[in-house]
Amino acid sequence: MKKIFLAINLAFCTVLLSSCAVTDVTYYKDVKPVLDLEKFFLGTIDAWGMFQQRSGAVIKRFHVVIETKKIGDELVLDERFQYDDGSKQQRIWHLRKNADGRWSGKADDVKGEAIGEAAGNAFKWQYSLLLPVDGDTYEMQMDDWMYLIDENTMVNRAKMRKFGFEVGEVTLFFRRRTT
Repeated sequence: MKKIFLAINLAFCTVLLSSCAVTDVTYYKDVKPVLDLEKFFLGTIDAWGMFQQRSGAVIKRFHVVIETKKIGDELVLDERFQYDDGSKQQRIWHLRKNADGRWSGKADDVKGEAIGEAAGNAFKWQYSLLLPVDGDTYEMQMDDWMYLIDENTMVNRAKMRKFGFEVGEVTLFFRRRTT
């Protein structure tokens, strides 16, 4: 009887805790300022970030310069990373706004297509990143959230998962160059 009671309590707590999680971007639909990806990213953006392991330890810090332009119906983001260990990386995103208002995107180190949706000040972006580590490549599932703070500032938090387990988190702060 005690085991049954314990199992019922555990199931109830799991349902209760999962109902508190915000996973739908429409939760932010009324939050201002409203994020317009094309408006925010056009031009030059500086971003500063870090990767933390699941334990919270900061493993890498970086600066990114993002040059963005509109080519036809594509928004092309040329990201140039400079890491604290001196290494460099480039990622070029090709983003499209779909008829339903959602976004899709591709980059050389993204497997398949990234899918995103904006509402209010938030943008939720999910994709599989092919991450090189010590000569190997790992496929990481990215759950990426961006929040517009003001017209020139955005915060980005991305959880990285492998086989469903969180392995770390990337945090970025974006600042649009205004001159």
